[in-house]
Amino acid sequence: MKSIQANNYTIHFNKESYTHLNNYLKENNFSKIFFIADENTNELCLPKILPLIETEVPFEIIELEPGEENKTIETCTQVWKVLIELGADRKSLVINVGGGVITDMGGFIASTYKRGIPFINIPTSLLSMVDASVGGKNGVDLDGLKNQIGTITNPAMIIIDTSFLESLSQREMKSGLAEMLKHGLIAKKSHWDKFKNLSEIDFDTFDELIAESVEIKNNIVNQDPTENGIRKALNFGHTLGHAIETLFLETPEKDNLLHGEAIATGMVLESYLSFKKGLITALEYSEIKNHLLSIYEPITFSENDKIDIINLLIHDKKNEYGKVQFALLDGIGNIKINQSADNEIIIKSFEDYNN
Repeated sequence: MKSIQANNYTIHFNKESYTHLNNYLKENNFSKIFFIADENTNELCLPKILPLIETEVPFEIIELEPGEENKTIETCTQVWKVLIELGADRKSLVINVGGGVITDMGGFIASTYKRGIPFINIPTSLLSMVDASVGGKNGVDLDGLKNQIGTITNPAMIIIDTSFLESLSQREMKSGLAEMLKHGLIAKKSHWDKFKNLSEIDFDTFDELIAESVEIKNNIVNQDPTENGIRKALNFGHTLGHAIETLFLETPEKDNLLHGEAIATGMVLESYLSFKKGLITALEYSEIKNHLLSIYEPITFSENDKIDIINLLIHDKKNEYGKVQFALLDGIGNIKINQSADNEIIIKSFEDYNN
């Protein structure tokens, strides 16, 4: 697969990407390399990566506990202290090896340590390959609220090695698939259409779909790196989806949802908002809802859940002037940003979802 040029960095794919990584290491006189990984990627992925790296630069591995609940400032503080103890300086390089939690948090750690040192993302989950690691957004959660603290700082490069997907569970694959479906819904109907028969997609074709999904996101980000306009399109499904994800993360008696599961639910709900605002037809809404619910198990929301989710919307980082902002579909393959919806229609979206 061909490399994709982003804003001041390049996204490389599969085995050829390690040649680009080695060239980058040769061209830059780094003092030390720090791999940030979680327990899983340290065990399953780093042993595959390290033999492919050609450098005499000394390296250290910093292992973190996996899970969204560890994506906090407290974890970052621990890593910053470790970097200081291990002698990381302005000429050091961070390589993040993991899913969305690691690439989000590792990028934030690197972009703030000593006012910023270079970092590379090697995403190992489908979610991080097609979404989290691409676009320069880095951050952590605060008091359970998603990505409240962060930076927009681009990596030096991204390496997408799809062989790591072989170790993922079906549930994790579905989580990443939600972002690919989103990319089709907001920007390219033909991309959405390719997923209508999942059983017919083979692994080689799926590699091409990953590259196409990355291309869609990258094209949007290139137009609007700091999210003042069209980049807000990428938030489709995320306004309600993030609130749902936070509710389940912060409620002890509820099982945690994976990011993509919450976003898939958010896309159904926000498609309903799009329908009620006359932006998509009843047929389009039915197509989206039925297809997403055929992939993702429906969630049951109590009346209290709905109220709690609406209250969480107040803290959404995309809000402007105290108003909740949605990116809604304008037909399949198009988007309208800066859309509002009152609480009554949001409640009705949950009622329709639960029906």
